[in-house]
Amino acid sequence: MTQSAPVTNIVLAGLGGQGIVTASDILAQTVFRAGYDVKKSEIHGMSQRGGSVSSDIRFGPRIHSPMVPAGQADFLVITESTQVTPNRHRLRPGGRLITPDAVPHLFQDDDPQASAQAARMVNVALLAVLSVHLDLPEEQWLAAIRSQLPERLHTMNLETFQHTRRVEALFGQLAERPRPRAY
Repeated sequence: MTQSAPVTNIVLAGLGGQGIVTASDILAQTVFRAGYDVKKSEIHGMSQRGGSVSSDIRFGPRIHSPMVPAGQADFLVITESTQVTPNRHRLRPGGRLITPDAVPHLFQDDDPQASAQAARMVNVALLAVLSVHLDLPEEQWLAAIRSQLPERLHTMNLETFQHTRRVEALFGQLAERPRPRAY
């Protein structure tokens, strides 16, 4: 994505406590550091009781409104599968839906403590998936993560981001390869 590109619309959605606001702060700061005009808005609802939370992020050369119009999101990033249906109308035709299904490697541990820790990092892992599809420097993502999270969380979140980004980039390359023909 270049400075002359059109506006990019992203919606993050999930439940209270899943880090939607933190993820939107990381994304907005990354975009700002990369030199774009960025606007964001949040809807918290009953977030403290596990209710729906969403955040709209729009960026490009010049942004006038923080709200992503219905049916115009280029990316819909969902941290909780129950939030796909109520938010799907926000995604444009041909837009990309990113869900925890994109990061199964986070949840492959039989240890309940490790699984709980992975659940706390799903927001950063999904940002890593998103990052592969946006032309924003990785260094800006890492700097934004460092600035938005407490220092005690840096190592595990930075490692999760970098690992997930590599996995998504690899799978993206594999998906673009032509499949051999069966004879």
